Amino acid sequence: MAFEHPFAAYIKILCSKSGLGHSLTLEEARQAMNDIACYEVEPQQVAAFLMLIRAKRETPEELAGFAQALGASIPRPSDPAPVAVNWPAYAGKGRQPPWFILAALLLGRNGCPVFMHGLSWGDEKIYAAEALTALGVQPSSMLSQAASGIRTRGFAYMPIQHISTVVQELIDYRKLLGLRTPAHSIARMLNPFSAPLMLQGVRHAHFAPIHQQAASLLGQEKSLAIRGDGGEFERIPTEPCRLHGLDNGGCWEEEWPPMLACGPEKTTGRPDLNHFRAVWEGREQDEYAEAAVTGTLALVLRALGRAGGREDAHRLAGQWWRARHTEEPAAK
Repeated sequence: MAFEHPFAAYIKILCSKSGLGHSLTLEEARQAMNDIACYEVEPQQVAAFLMLIRAKRETPEELAGFAQALGASIPRPSDPAPVAVNWPAYAGKGRQPPWFILAALLLGRNGCPVFMHGLSWGDEKIYAAEALTALGVQPSSMLSQAASGIRTRGFAYMPIQHISTVVQELIDYRKLLGLRTPAHSIARMLNPFSAPLMLQGVRHAHFAPIHQQAASLLGQEKSLAIRGDGGEFERIPTEPCRLHGLDNGGCWEEEWPPMLACGPEKTTGRPDLNHFRAVWEGREQDEYAEAAVTGTLALVLRALGRAGGREDAHRLAGQWWRARHTEEPAAK
């Protein structure tokens, strides 16, 4: 009998006789991704595996199993910093600057340390690293360096390639296959500093409950998933926002109404980072930008339990925004 590679068993599960769509259990997903992380799988098998998962759409159990395996492969810093919010940023922004960056910086300034991780794809979009550099904030290349940044300014950003080479390699299969793989969703589930709150921005609304349920399976204390602008965790001020939250094992949902009746005029070309910085520094005014920042910040404050409800969250977010140039943190 011809030798069959052990990983072929997982390919067979995904291609069961009943047709495409049979899913892995959490344990099967964890073991399959562990084999990949340990480089015990052939590249052809990895490609087939990723495309089969993509074709049928990943389940909460699969996402949780993948995240468990990859999370265990990430070395933890010897002196980790206390982090309140884990903020993945993998989608990039094409029409508007990444206003969510400013919400994250405000959280850090006001006693809610944020660790952000993501990538830069090299297309026409603006990604977190470029936007932060425009503000004078440099990405970290080691988790220990990120921990230092979190202690000093309450915020750090780190590219996924410096957190996990395996995850970066899985993401890079997009260049070979021409299609986005589930690696982006898996990367979003990683929480290197074990922050109590995990945020998830998705492009398509049906993915939000999947991330919510996956966070619950991982034993995450708090999480919040929304359909965000461009797929990032950023409130779209002109649309209702459906919140898919998790708090100490209990799932909750809310719907917040739009903040603005209409959005900005459509523009061509890349978002303007000079305008982005000018708004942050108070040299230019932008109603849409302020709504996107404070609206995003209000969502996080609600998920953290720092605000009693939607109105209270917006009130506090507005205070923090208006006080962003003062030396002392805004009133809590």
